[in-house]
Amino acid sequence: MKLNQFNSFRWKRSWIVGTLIAFIAVWFLFFDTHSLYTKYQLEQQKKELIERTRQLEEKTAELEKKIEDIEKNPELIERIVREEYGMKKPNETVYRIERVN
Repeated sequence: MKLNQFNSFRWKRSWIVGTLIAFIAVWFLFFDTHSLYTKYQLEQQKKELIERTRQLEEKTAELEKKIEDIEKNPELIERIVREEYGMKKPNETVYRIERVN
């Protein structure tokens, strides 16, 4: 009878230890602040931010090139002023042609 009780205790103890290990594993995988799931999410955010940074750097380079072109080319400045702001020289008549589709 004592041997049977000992085996029962061993089984209960191993079940408790197994459950505890499973709980700890689930905790560290999903709920902890340093969990694998949190690290995965942060890595995805990092990739998105790196891509966004790359896009913004390309856009900045394009804008810097445009600024440089405008500063070096007075005809470009005149064209922009005429087209975008509708300005004209004195005694000049401007005709606007609208396209009809």
